[in-house]
Amino acid sequence: MTVAVRVIPCLDVAAGRVVKGVNFLNLRDAGDPIELARKYYEQGADEITFLDVTATVDDRATMYDVVAATAEQVFIPLTVGGGVRHPDDVARLLASGADKVGVNSAAIARPDLIGEIADRFGAQVLVLSLDITREASAPSGFVVTTHGGRTKTALDALEWAQNAITRGAGELLVNSIDADGTKAGFDLELIAAMRAISSVPVIASGGAGALAHFAPAIAAGADAVLAASVFHNGELTVADVKGALAESGVLVR
Repeated sequence: MTVAVRVIPCLDVAAGRVVKGVNFLNLRDAGDPIELARKYYEQGADEITFLDVTATVDDRATMYDVVAATAEQVFIPLTVGGGVRHPDDVARLLASGADKVGVNSAAIARPDLIGEIADRFGAQVLVLSLDITREASAPSGFVVTTHGGRTKTALDALEWAQNAITRGAGELLVNSIDADGTKAGFDLELIAAMRAISSVPVIASGGAGALAHFAPAIAAGADAVLAASVFHNGELTVADVKGALAESGVLVR
């Protein structure tokens, strides 16, 4: 059975507002997260991803009140990431209305966190968020970063993803820092490399700027496509993207 491709708007939130930048830098205000989530739900989004992009940097928890208010407005899966350091954080997010939880920096610092979350809540709840940049010295040519892309690690991105899947990660959110916000298209090489090693769904993120960019990401191996600025700026709607994918022969909901 062929599974329909998901189109996922992403809300990067800082200080209670949606923000967007380029290559994770120069963040600017893009609106109210609750209003935007409702708009994308009405446009036909399959899921919403909500990332508190400064929670880890500020060493604080995700804003549960904003998550709860967002969950009341949308009736599709809501993935929340940022500041998750313990399974109890996951329990609180799920109680606030999240369906899935993203982990990144804390899992890199303490990989056992992945298994603890998967064992307690199930792998389907756990999304490994990968903020990836190119690094010639890495075996695959890619490494992962932490703290909202601010800190480059020595971890090879593909090796870390494989390790995390073995530990219980149920999905990979593959975000290219190099492509992020550039609107030059997804990093197809990165997507294909992740697809080759992953036994779980792969979400492509970073670089969407035109309708023509989405189908190639699926062809490269993505199970879902995630975008932010093209939706926030009103350049494209979720329906536009789904229509373009359907015209390319991609099964969408």
